[in-house]
Amino acid sequence: MSSNDEKKSGGFFASIASSLSNFGSSMQKSVTGLIGYEGLEVINPEGGTEDAEAEAHQGRWKQEDRDGYWKTMQKYIGSDITSLVSLPVLICEPMTNLQKIAELMEYSHLLDLADGCEDPYMRMVYASSWAISVFYAYQRAWKPFNPILGETYEMVNHNGVTFIAEQVCHHPPIGAGHAENEHFAYDVTSKIKTKFLGNSVDIYPIGRTRVTLKRDGVVLDLVPPPTKANNLIFGRTWIDNVGEMIMTNMTTGDKVVLYFQPCGWFGANRYEVDGYVYNASEEPKILMTGKWSESMSCQPCDIEGEPLPGTELKEVWRVADVPENDKFQYTYFAHKINSFDTAPKNMLSSDARLRPDRNALQKGDLSKAAAEKTSLEERQRAEKSNRDAKGHKFTPRWFEQTDEVTPTPWGDLEVFQYNGKYDEHRVAVDKSDGIEVVDFQSLEFNPWQYGNLSTGKE
Repeated sequence: MSSNDEKKSGGFFASIASSLSNFGSSMQKSVTGLIGYEGLEVINPEGGTEDAEAEAHQGRWKQEDRDGYWKTMQKYIGSDITSLVSLPVLICEPMTNLQKIAELMEYSHLLDLADGCEDPYMRMVYASSWAISVFYAYQRAWKPFNPILGETYEMVNHNGVTFIAEQVCHHPPIGAGHAENEHFAYDVTSKIKTKFLGNSVDIYPIGRTRVTLKRDGVVLDLVPPPTKANNLIFGRTWIDNVGEMIMTNMTTGDKVVLYFQPCGWFGANRYEVDGYVYNASEEPKILMTGKWSESMSCQPCDIEGEPLPGTELKEVWRVADVPENDKFQYTYFAHKINSFDTAPKNMLSSDARLRPDRNALQKGDLSKAAAEKTSLEERQRAEKSNRDAKGHKFTPRWFEQTDEVTPTPWGDLEVFQYNGKYDEHRVAVDKSDGIEVVDFQSLEFNPWQYGNLSTGKE
């Protein structure tokens, strides 16, 4: 660790010391003395305990349901449960992982600013603030649906952005996404690794995110921090992000290193993010500070990381207004991408919006949602059996697997790249004025490829 890193991490070690000092008084409020289950009720991230019981029973997941599910889940402790377990629909939100990828586009105007920025270090401030902005949405405790192999998600009508994502692999689950407007191109291969710890699960982002700023051809690489979902079985479920987020300018060598502070007892340091923009010589140029749930600010600094005299903190990003008491804690943008308002003309029938289980859950029909989810999973298994019997291999439509395997802090990743065919498809559809526009409500969800592979039909 460099001297600058040590200097900035002082807040981290101070927070640990503060947490430990409260350990004795906190333990008496724990509902159990078992290691790993301390403070199950004392977890209001705003710092209070008076509403802990109400929060512990928030949502659709009743404690008796959790107790029953705990008996099933105990055998998976220590395992990666990414694709081992079919989770009940009552803990899901009416959105799939492909749509979650699209949520990163809410504050895409920050990438527009980065593209137009003359200052190379402020460029990194705007771009890294964009990367942080999505964590507000990611704190929702609901689990998104796993996409069906071949499922897609399209988005238009937002800041000039065209977005396409596709589930390109089922085991392990991998999604690929591409977004573009006049200022930037965004490419991601998304894969996660998990470790189930009993009442919590660690989530490691084994993905590759690249952003190309078009004006100067600058390429940015992003490595986000891990996520931890706490109190899955007992208590109020809540999400925390802990560790480093690193964004590297692969063109110049400049980089941003931001540390996401862990949530301490009674919410100490909850949401806090601090770090620096460094030049290629690893000298700090701009300090950044804020909360991933609220806003990020920046200020020029000296080589020791101290603010330059005569300068002030400048706010770069602030979370937009959100609906009050929303059933799924959705932002306005989450509702937008879950609607047909952001769908293109003649949307693909493989689009996540059309999933019958997602639609049933959105309408509050848990019984139908569970039945439809089971039906889709069974059909996915049947299609795989048919493919295997015929010796066919699933082929993504809008992305292709490269020969590149990129290392990440949590494992290697097979990289998929956008093949450009979606642009051609959309141009053809948009020019086909004579084709009748399909009523979205009448479309049937259809991500299946098997049966057409042998004939070459689409």
